[in-house]
Amino acid sequence: MNVNPNVAKIATLVSESSRAAILTVLLDGRFHPVNELAYMAGIKPQTASFHLTKMMNANVVAVEKQGRHRYYGILNEEVAQVMESLLSLAPPVEVRSLKQATEDKQIRFARTCYDHLAGNLGIQLKDSLIERGFLLEEQNEFLVTEEGHEFFKKLQIDMGKARKKRRSFSPKCLDWSERRHHLAGSLGNVILERLLELNWIQRLPNTRAIKITSEGKRGLKEIFSIDIS
Repeated sequence: MNVNPNVAKIATLVSESSRAAILTVLLDGRFHPVNELAYMAGIKPQTASFHLTKMMNANVVAVEKQGRHRYYGILNEEVAQVMESLLSLAPPVEVRSLKQATEDKQIRFARTCYDHLAGNLGIQLKDSLIERGFLLEEQNEFLVTEEGHEFFKKLQIDMGKARKKRRSFSPKCLDWSERRHHLAGSLGNVILERLLELNWIQRLPNTRAIKITSEGKRGLKEIFSIDIS
């Protein structure tokens, strides 16, 4: 039997609560300084640095240097998909305040999963593309139809640019809050970028939650038949 013992090393790495908290923060697809990650994980900066070094050595986290400052982010989409899948298996966090309840509702409705849309909005978007014949659902990925290529072209989404990226084009990603698959990969990424360019959605600070603008509500209803009340 071909067994890879390094699987246990990765499992042990993400089983530590502080490291899991840091990785969950990094699912927003952005790079953060250590002090910010420490604050959001509820630990000291020195402790956060220790955990980040371990995750860098395990090829889970990447670092970007700007002068004397370091910023940390998830290494790639594969790591993000593993974390999203683990979140789908984890029991829900106990909500103890109105603030927590509000944040939980926002995260579940619309958020980023690394660099693509997730949550209820991500699922509705994917469902709309399938129902209108622009995507076909396969076992592990989504396929773009000829009509889909024309649709994305009209939306000014560069499919050629998406296919040139060194990553999966349109894989499935299990959504932890919806328990269904949303669209990931380079196609999911260029769709997210286009919606940001159109100002249909906006990133919120210190969270993965996504805000839908008034323009976005009109555009999503007109183009994707998604009604956001």
